[in-house]
Amino acid sequence: EKLVAGARHIEFQILADHQGRVIHLGERECSLQRRHQKLLEESPSPFLDDHLRRRMGEVACRAARAVDYVNAGTIEFLVDRERNFFFLEMNTRLQVEHPVTEMVTGVDIVKEQVRIARGGKLPYAQDDIRPSGWALECRVNAEDAFHNFLPSTGVLTMITSPSGPGVRVDTGVYPGFEISPYYDSLISKLICWSRTRGEAIMRMRRALEEYQILGVKTNIPFHQAILESAGFSAGQYYKRVVEVQ
Repeated sequence: EKLVAGARHIEFQILADHQGRVIHLGERECSLQRRHQKLLEESPSPFLDDHLRRRMGEVACRAARAVDYVNAGTIEFLVDRERNFFFLEMNTRLQVEHPVTEMVTGVDIVKEQVRIARGGKLPYAQDDIRPSGWALECRVNAEDAFHNFLPSTGVLTMITSPSGPGVRVDTGVYPGFEISPYYDSLISKLICWSRTRGEAIMRMRRALEEYQILGVKTNIPFHQAILESAGFSAGQYYKRVVEVQ
């Protein structure tokens, strides 16, 4: 098995209907992970250029066509420092990080998934997909990121969610909700969009500052530290950077 050192984890969102139309909605950069689980995602990737983006998107669509795929799905790749890319896997479902793609493309992926399931035709051709701006997503988990991401359990006593233009919070918890050790530690997904990557990062910093959760420890301070780091601001990070640090 080939070792891809210093790899970026980059995935392409695809949609495929029963009539044979397959399109992609651009890429998501998912390299910031711990224990091979994603923590922060962004779209587009600061690592790809237009040529590589086009090649990878075409390969993602060809892969879906090769297996007669129908549904929303994600083709995942590893990309090395020389920008060679390697197929990793396909996720035949909606991804946790799908909101960043929705924010930059304006496509409601859940709606299109339902349309496809009913036998409907995708209303988009590939040329109709024109991403705009930049989006980041921070997965807010009940864990202590500064003690090896140790899970934190308890009852949520207070939640103050951020708001404002370009800010989206996807969650299902509320004050009184119990975070138990038996399920995934995800509390919510905080997504911020703006015209440029720099503005999106600033908006996310402000949103994280506003986000208050009491009752359990969360990884919000970790996200704040990542967003303040020079490496992240420059887009210079890879898949094992969290473990290395």
